Amino acid sequence: MNAPTTPAPAAGPSRRAVVAAAVLVALLVAGVVLASRFLGPADTAAQDPTASNPMAAPRTGPVGLVPVEAPDAGSPSCASLVGQLTGALPNGDGTLEKLPVADPAPAGAVVWGDRVAEPVVLRCGLSKPGELTPTAQLRVVSGVQWLPVEGTGASTWFAVDRPVYVALTLPDGLGTGPLQTVSEVVGRVLPAQPVRP
Repeated sequence: MNAPTTPAPAAGPSRRAVVAAAVLVALLVAGVVLASRFLGPADTAAQDPTASNPMAAPRTGPVGLVPVEAPDAGSPSCASLVGQLTGALPNGDGTLEKLPVADPAPAGAVVWGDRVAEPVVLRCGLSKPGELTPTAQLRVVSGVQWLPVEGTGASTWFAVDRPVYVALTLPDGLGTGPLQTVSEVVGRVLPAQPVRP
């Protein structure tokens, strides 16, 4: 005769392992919900790069600018222009304050912004932009002819009908207020002349 057999234990995870897995999943879901509430959507900066990011470290000192070829930056024309750009620039419902430039501050440079977003940078006295050709598409803003050049995360507008070349770099997502205000000052301070492609 055969001895009675005991049933084999069921294959698969134990009850304790299933409960532990369920608890871990619940904690993970709760963590994701809490993180999304406190951190917001991941693409907020892409939607509005000028929005203050509470997680970004604020700029605490002067803005550093890389050197660029600007043979006329020390000219009287650039000194006059920079001297007239003393205030804030309008930006939608707010303003971009003039920011200090780190030493050695290049001649002919002015910077505006807040303490978090990428700044607006004006450079006066630059060399002729390579993109300025006889077929380049220019745009007129407040009587000033500008050559827009798209970049990654920003566009640079070159004033090309003045005695010196002026570049205004604007972060993507910024309104037209800074360009309009700078155009008015450029038009008032620097006399118009024919474009030299």
